[in-house]
Amino acid sequence: MTDATDLHARRNRMRLLAIFALFLGTMLVAGALRFSGWRPAGMKNHGELLQPPVDLRARVPVLADGSGYRWNPAARTWRIVLAPPAACDEACTTLARDIDVVWKLMGRNADKVDVLWLCAEPGCSPPPPLRDDPALRLLQPDPALRAVLPRVDATSADGARGVPVYVVDPNGFLILRYPPGADPAGLRADLAKLLKLI
Repeated sequence: MTDATDLHARRNRMRLLAIFALFLGTMLVAGALRFSGWRPAGMKNHGELLQPPVDLRARVPVLADGSGYRWNPAARTWRIVLAPPAACDEACTTLARDIDVVWKLMGRNADKVDVLWLCAEPGCSPPPPLRDDPALRLLQPDPALRAVLPRVDATSADGARGVPVYVVDPNGFLILRYPPGADPAGLRADLAKLLKLI
């Protein structure tokens, strides 16, 4: 009888140790993955996450008509910000086409995304098709605003000069940057995830 009891007690201890090892092992693997920097593909963003984000709340960009563009967090509007240089021909045309497609692919959430085109000189106009986009907000030249945009005059990976793309959250914080020539599908994927947060 004692042998059977000892055997039963030993089995229970082994089961308890196996459960404990499984729990502890899972926690150790999760901790190792967390501290190694690994993240699931669905959690990664395509743009460069700006750390710390650039606070634009104190700045009130001026629209082409002279009125101020307020950040208005209650509206829960995300912004795509573009600040092309004065002489921007083919790169701006390509970018305008890509941003127009990204905005249209937002579907029913498109009204929660504004496109801010920061002019480099008075009287500028973005190339079509973005020019006719209802989301477009044309901003007057603002050297101070342009100066706070991280690496606004940087070149692309192949050395060509282009236009970086920025994402501003509803509160007025610049949170993401896409280098010149970045795949617009990455911007669309990141915006789709961000729009689910509101």
